[in-house]
Amino acid sequence: MNKRRQLLALLAASPCLAHAGLLDSLSSKDAGTALKQALEQGASQAVATLGAADGFFGNERFRLPLPDVLQKAAPILRTLGQGQALDDLQLTMNRAAETAVSEAKPLLLAAVKSMSVQDAKGILSGGEDSVTQFFRGKTQAALTQKFLPVVSKATSRLQLADQYNKLAGQAATFGLLKAEDAQLEGFVTRKALDALYLRIGDEEKAIRQNPAQAIGSMAKKVFGALGN
Repeated sequence: MNKRRQLLALLAASPCLAHAGLLDSLSSKDAGTALKQALEQGASQAVATLGAADGFFGNERFRLPLPDVLQKAAPILRTLGQGQALDDLQLTMNRAAETAVSEAKPLLLAAVKSMSVQDAKGILSGGEDSVTQFFRGKTQAALTQKFLPVVSKATSRLQLADQYNKLAGQAATFGLLKAEDAQLEGFVTRKALDALYLRIGDEEKAIRQNPAQAIGSMAKKVFGALGN
């Protein structure tokens, strides 16, 4: 089965597409172009919103919390006069995430441009998190390497961050803390990436629900068909 027939068969199997005539008029190129337009739009919008000032800190859904250890110790630390240090650390974490995410767009768009027919099939046949999983699989390693130095530069200026890293590192050694949470910069990077992928998924869902808001003409056509 050639690529066109593979993709059309997949679209036809979707409960969202019931019009055979329209399916026959779509080519694998059309469907692929529509997906790329939608994913590029979603990635761009996600970076624009999260990478702006208060993209994280000003949004309750995406605001990065302090690591669990610090959250649990917060009441005691505040009685010891460390309240401002805690607040400064959380603000810095979120500002670092905003700065890091603002640099993510080129890698995200490169992932879209490299999307294969198999990738498209996975997105079309996957669940609600299929877009998130596509971007995570294609960009997580590279974005982690890109985010870490940005986050580290921001958090290293705070004494509490340094204290956290020392204590958390020791706790992780004894199995008292997850290794992934042993370094603050790693914690912030992971949370920032989770938020970025989730935000991209939100954009893709919005296009599916309201194709008229899609920027690309082919995305309007294909996702309009998906909604009929």
